[in-house]
This record gives sequence, C-alpha cells and structure tokens, in this order.
Amino acid sequence: MVEARDNLFLSMTGISKSFGAIQALRNVNFQLKAGEVMALVGENGAGKSTLVKILTGIYQPDSGAIHIGKEKVQIRRTADSQSLGIAVVQQERSLVPTMSVAENVFLGSRDHGIFLSPRKREELAAPFLELVGLEYLDPSARVSELSVAERQLIEVARMVSRKARILILDEPTAALDDREIERVKRVVRSLAGQGCSVVYVTHHLDEVFDLADRVTVFRNGESQPGMPVSDLVPEALIERMIGRSLGSMFPPRAVEFGPDVLSVHCLCTEELKEPVNLSIRSGEIFGLAGQLGSGATGILNAVAGVQPISGGRLELKGKALTIRGRADAISAGIAYCSSDRKKDGLFSVRTVVENLTSPALARVTPRGWLNRRTEKDLATNLARFFLIDVNRLGHPAGTLSGGNQQKVALGKWLGVAPVVLLVEEPTIGVDVGARADIYAHLRQMANEGMAVVFASSDIQEVLGLADTIATFYHGKLINTYPAGEADMPRLTMDVTSPDEKVEGAA
Repeated sequence: MVEARDNLFLSMTGISKSFGAIQALRNVNFQLKAGEVMALVGENGAGKSTLVKILTGIYQPDSGAIHIGKEKVQIRRTADSQSLGIAVVQQERSLVPTMSVAENVFLGSRDHGIFLSPRKREELAAPFLELVGLEYLDPSARVSELSVAERQLIEVARMVSRKARILILDEPTAALDDREIERVKRVVRSLAGQGCSVVYVTHHLDEVFDLADRVTVFRNGESQPGMPVSDLVPEALIERMIGRSLGSMFPPRAVEFGPDVLSVHCLCTEELKEPVNLSIRSGEIFGLAGQLGSGATGILNAVAGVQPISGGRLELKGKALTIRGRADAISAGIAYCSSDRKKDGLFSVRTVVENLTSPALARVTPRGWLNRRTEKDLATNLARFFLIDVNRLGHPAGTLSGGNQQKVALGKWLGVAPVVLLVEEPTIGVDVGARADIYAHLRQMANEGMAVVFASSDIQEVLGLADTIATFYHGKLINTYPAGEADMPRLTMDVTSPDEKVEGAA
C-alpha cells in the first residue's frame, strides 16, 4: 500500500484516444490523491472505460502523459500496470469457480506459485481475506459455493494481494443487494484508510455521495475537474453528467386505471415460501420490491413461464391462464424482459434490427419469407420510440452502451403489442440519463393501457416509478401499498428486516 506522503499520487494529463473516426477521449485530465476514494461517473460511452483501459495497459493513448508520484511512467501492457501497483476488479468477474478460495486469491500471482502446498497457500491467503471482511470463510472452500458478494470481495482480496496501490472497481455492486453493498463499502473505506487509492466507477449516485471523497465526471469523451462530493448535490451532479437539466427523474403517475388484467391467486413456486395473491390493472405500473432471493423475481419468472408454478392459478382479463413455458406466456400477450441482457435478453452478435423485430417474426415474415422493408420499418419505429440511434440499426446489439442495450431489450416487445410487460431490474447497469428515458417509456406504455410489472432491488426506483408496491422478504409477501402510502424507511424495513418492525410495533 502507498503511504499518504504525496498528496497527488496519480496524474493523467492531456490524454486523447481515437478509434478511427470516433474520438473516445479528448484531452482528458484525471488526478487521484493518495488514500482517497475517487468516483468516476458519466453516461455509458462517455469515456470512463477507455480511460481505465489506458491506465491498465489494454489501450495506448494517442497523446498525453501519466505520472505516478513525481515519476513519468509508460504503461504499454497489463504487466506494466500491475508492476506499478495498479489493479482493476472488472464488472465481469474472473475467478475460477472450481478452484478454492485461496487458489483464487493468488490466481496469476508470481509470488505464490504452484509449488506452494495447499495448507501454506491457505495460511498466506488468510490475512487478505480478513482485510476484505471474509475472515470467516474456509480458504479451502470452492468459489462456486459462495455468494455473489463474497466472490466480488475475493476479487478485491486478489488484487490487494498483489500490493495494489491504485485499485479500480468497475461497477462493483451491480449484482448485489443492499446488505452486500454495505459490505463492499466497508471494505473500500478500510482500504482507503490504509492508504490505497480507489477509483470507484459507478452509475449509482447514492454510492457516490455515501462513499467517495471526490468525483470526476466524464461527458462525450471529455473530463471535468475532480470535485469534492461535499460541494455537490445529486441534481447538480446529474446535470454535469448529461449536460442538461434532468427535471424530474420519474414521470408523473397515472391517476386512473382500467380493470384487472393479470391476477395471481395463491401462487406457489420454488422461490416462494408462502402463497401470493396480487392483481394488476390496465395502465398500472406495479413494483415488486425485494433483495436478491426475496421472491419478487420469482413472481415474474412464474408468470413469464421461466420457472414452473407449483400451485395456485393465474387469470388474464378474467379468464384462467395456463403457463407451461415462455411460448404460452408470449402467445397470451405476456412479455418478459430479463435482468441479464447478455444471457437471455439480447442476441448480442445480431443486429439491432434483428433484435428489435425478433419477437414479431410472424409480422415480418409473411408467408414464411422475410420482408426486409417491413423488418426495417418496424425496427425504425421501435428505435425512434425508445430514442435509439436509427443510424446504428445495422450494428450488433452487443456494441451498444448498456442503456441502449436495455432499450432494445424492452423495445423489441412493443412489436407484438403485449397486454402485460414483466421487467426484472429495469435499469441494471444503466446510466442516469438512460434511466430517465426508460422510466418515461415504461410510463408511456402504461398510459396506453399496458399493465407493467417490474421487480427491483432499488428502493428509490420502486418508490419513484410504481403506482402500487408489493414488498418481499425471504420468499414471503410482506406488504402491499398504494404508492402514496409508502416511504423509504417503511420499504427498507420491509425488504431487509420485517420481523424487527413487527417486534418494535409490539
């Protein structure tokens, strides 16, 4: 770990980088002090990832200089970055699930090679596990047996074991629930307190204000000077990120709803410990609030035909509905947008046109032949509705920013005019500007009569977007509220420790 003797530890000045005609970075300046947590924020495509890849030796800048302390350095490859004490924990984890905790802590290490005995390696791993709050773990345990949060912290321990002086965390809490996020925050604070400089890349502004000392904003490939977080408020930071006044993040709620569209009666699934009853009306946005494994996503998966229903019944517009799989749900007019875009939300290597029209094959293939004009017209209309650049319709969907990928994953279902739209974690991995767009589109779809049901672990998102809220904890439905009767403390208690609330009330 670096000692906090030099106030300015890392300095990147005049950094520019182009990819053909695309200017990814333009005369960027970035400074990092010893022992500070620097938040790095900006919309997807703003240049954050390019800067990180230059700092870690994946890309070479076209111009500019990098100093660590008072020494000018050249980072031509990842080995150079590692030798300078720079380490990155990517959003895509790189652990080997079949190997032990200790083996993963020293994965790729030159100082703890294959000739160490398992017992010795476990002894050496123990201090690093303790440093990240995992002292309770058995170093011989397989990583495949651990939670997502524990795996994330092992990634951090692995980088710390390499004597990292600059630790870059790329969206470290994207797949974690609130309690796990707090664990990561505690570790970050601890590392910074011991002199490690932390670059914290995130879309979650609450984490910026809760954790960071300063924040650097990127917009359109340019950097803004780092500012103390204490000098900013969320609204001002958002405006710096998107270059315009955001206004209200969430659109106005509906004041009237139609009749019940989807009804869930005594629903039982593997994830639910008690039967659940819910009714969702036409034009309503219904929010299911809960942490990972709470049962909230289990409702969506059951109705969408992703997971089997073990008991209870469903009704769509007052008629009994049998769902044996995804095909049954889609035929009934129920669309489902997964939280994992890469796994089952998009065909990443296929074009945006193909993705947007994929659920509507019957519409674009009359008599079994693909009509290119019909396909393009449908994709263009859907792209314009979701504010997706029509000039990129021919590009692979996987090349879009996270926000635009999510818009494609949602927008493709409009081609089949669903009655019910189910959305799991609607803005996961999405920047603040794209979030506002997605919220506006969901509200517009509801205003046009669609029933929208979404599950989210983001309490603020549920509070701001939903007309009606149901809270879940450990497989149980805890409470159902009209939006006006819910608040942050109440929902937080419901989804984290409802039993304490009951005891307190008694």
